[in-house]
Formats: sequence, structure tokens, C-alpha cells
Amino acid sequence: MSQNLLMIEDDTRLAKMVVEYLGQSGFVVSHAATALAGLELLQQSGATPTELVILDLMLPDLDGLEVCRRIRAMADGPARVPILMLTAKGDPMDRIIGLEIGADDYLPKPFEPRELLARIRAVLRRRNDGGAPAAKTLRFGSLEIDRDARVVSVNGDVCELTSYQFDLLVALADRSGRVLTRDQIMEAVRGRELEAFDRSIDVHMGRIRAAIEVDAKNPKRILTVRGVGYVFARQQD
Repeated sequence: MSQNLLMIEDDTRLAKMVVEYLGQSGFVVSHAATALAGLELLQQSGATPTELVILDLMLPDLDGLEVCRRIRAMADGPARVPILMLTAKGDPMDRIIGLEIGADDYLPKPFEPRELLARIRAVLRRRNDGGAPAAKTLRFGSLEIDRDARVVSVNGDVCELTSYQFDLLVALADRSGRVLTRDQIMEAVRGRELEAFDRSIDVHMGRIRAAIEVDAKNPKRILTVRGVGYVFARQQD
């Protein structure tokens, strides 16, 4: 069954190439040349929901970061759709900001179509199968991670996490008490080794902590091991 994607990109020649290339791999890609047109298409997807948005950072009417914010502010399904952001090569701050406001992954321009395809498949895989551990729900005191619903809550209050952040948290929680390097964490959630960007992991960890910790500046659940990576503490509340 074909999966529906939305590409918001003002470079029509690039968009045409991507639409044709991804079409050969079974994806149906809708294209919008402006931010507002893309947001309208996403809201109207209805019975054929958009599985992923490919979002260019530089658009003629709205900044891509603002588009990302608006998508995350939408109701129901559209707010949770994974976002793969296309950024200018050599501009790490845009990538960091994009991840902070809810993008699931990024790809610098210019890019190889095969890498774009690999990243799309990795993001969709993270969204659609969270691995196959025995426990469907992980509980750590007041923290509850529901794999099937892909919902995280603390004391019954739902925490706002992107698809990627949910998978990062599950990867750590499944290995509670074990110190993981950034490379090991990325391998666990992506299923394959792609471009490593350690700072992106740090940004996501900050967002996860803000969502699940009582005091994100003094975390008790996700601890940093200097020079190594992160560990999910086994202790209960």
C-alpha cells in the first residue's frame, strides 16, 4: 500500500525530481510550493492522511521553522506527523532550532535522493514499529510509556514529544541502567547508521527532559555521563 507524503518546497525542479524518485519506491508525494499551500494540504488530508512532511527551511511566504511550529500546533493527527526538514548545508543552528521546535530529522542541501529515501524510511519505521519488547507499557514510578498508543505520561498528564523523541526515550528506557553512547542511541532508533550529529541528540534529550522531568535542569531519570553519553536511571519516583 502506498504511503502519502507531503513536500513543501519552492524549488519546483527539485520537487519534481523528488516526487518522481520517491514515486518509484512506492510513495505518493503531494507538492506545495508555498508554506500556506502546504499547511492547507496537510489540514485537508482527511481519509488519506499524510505520513510524513518534507519541509524546506527557506520558503517564500513563511520561514520553515514557523511552518514546523504551526504543524505542531495543529489538532489531532497533523500535529503528530513526522517532519523531515531540509536545511542549508553548513548551518547547524538552523538544524538545532528545527529539532527543538519539533522536527524529527534533518537533511542538508544538496542531498542524494537515496539518502533522502533512507531517512524517510527510517523515520517511518520509528513511527510504525517501536521494536518488539515483551512489555507494551513501560512504567517507572509516575512515568508511563505506552508503546501501542505511542504516548508518554507523568502522573496521568500526557507529555508532548515528537515521534523521534518518543523513540529516543523508549531506546533509553528499554536499556535502563545501561550507559549508551550517542552513536548507540542513534543506531537504536534509526536501525542503520546515517550521518551522526551529536548535538542533535543533545537537543532532543533536553526536550525529553523538559517533558518528563520535575526539574529539567536537575534530571533524575535521564542522566548525562560526561564524555560517554546518557543513561536512563532505574530508580522509581
